[in-house]
Amino acid sequence: MKELLENLKTVAIIGCSANKYRTSYHIANYLKENGIRIFPINPNYEEVLGVKCLPSLNEIPENITIDVVDIFRDSQYTADMVRQVIEWSEKTGQKPVIWTQLDVSSDEAKSLAEEAGFTYIENECMMVQHERVTA
Repeated sequence: MKELLENLKTVAIIGCSANKYRTSYHIANYLKENGIRIFPINPNYEEVLGVKCLPSLNEIPENITIDVVDIFRDSQYTADMVRQVIEWSEKTGQKPVIWTQLDVSSDEAKSLAEEAGFTYIENECMMVQHERVTA
């Protein structure tokens, strides 16, 4: 995890909110302020933090390499989000780390990711871990 966070350049944030009171907003803001390129993924918003919000991973430009897909959805949806990451990966050839925030993971999501050969980080706050590693 240390090497990943020290070299982090791009993060797709599924479920990123434009609501400044949501955790996903704070973490996206932290990442952006620390020079990490964010790709907010949420069909409900036009933009988050001045960055165009995309309706799905499939809208990420083909020339962009994603290091981490950070999932901010309720745990009942996490397996579906992992399926979307796997499908996107099959189209693009990319295999980003799948990161699930605190209390977002599910056993099914973890199994799907690991069976498909993804590194899967669960129940960790990316902002806390990044601050710890880069401080």
